[in-house]
Amino acid sequence: MTEKTDSLWMGVIDRYYSDNRPLRELLLLHSRLVADKALKVADMHPELGLDRQFIEEASMLHDIGIFMTDAAPIHCRGPYPYICHGYLGAELLAREGLPRHALVAERHTGTGLTLAQIIERDLPVPHRDMIPVSIEEKVICFADKFFSKTRPEREKSVDEAAASLSKFGEDTLLRFRCWCDRFL
Repeated sequence: MTEKTDSLWMGVIDRYYSDNRPLRELLLLHSRLVADKALKVADMHPELGLDRQFIEEASMLHDIGIFMTDAAPIHCRGPYPYICHGYLGAELLAREGLPRHALVAERHTGTGLTLAQIIERDLPVPHRDMIPVSIEEKVICFADKFFSKTRPEREKSVDEAAASLSKFGEDTLLRFRCWCDRFL
């Protein structure tokens, strides 16, 4: 971690999480675990040429939108359904001048959301594909699947992560399994 990297993501978090200490601490813990796992993938696969600084920054900011959602068990008191945190965080990061980081926030829900899934499930999110595209987006999304915010200290096994994704359909599970083959 560099001081510049720390100041980038910490400044954003400080702006939006100064009045809810329990949520701020949970966000920082979860995001650090995701960042560390994503950076391990980068270390294991130098052939992928991953941007380590970006991975750390974007991992620390991928859930920035959770404060705008209604998820009482994790101290979120906003008006939106939790599934909206990705695109809401993306809008916030875009306003902060971080468009590349915004894409990670928008595209990390599940293994990404296709327009067809959004319409089929009548999800309260914008109607557009929100699937990870860049290799860094995929690695961060992958790493995120191993950590929940309800039990943040515990890393899920591959099978546990797959089981939690299975309810979102075969496409979601297939993407995750492909990432397991590529990143583990």
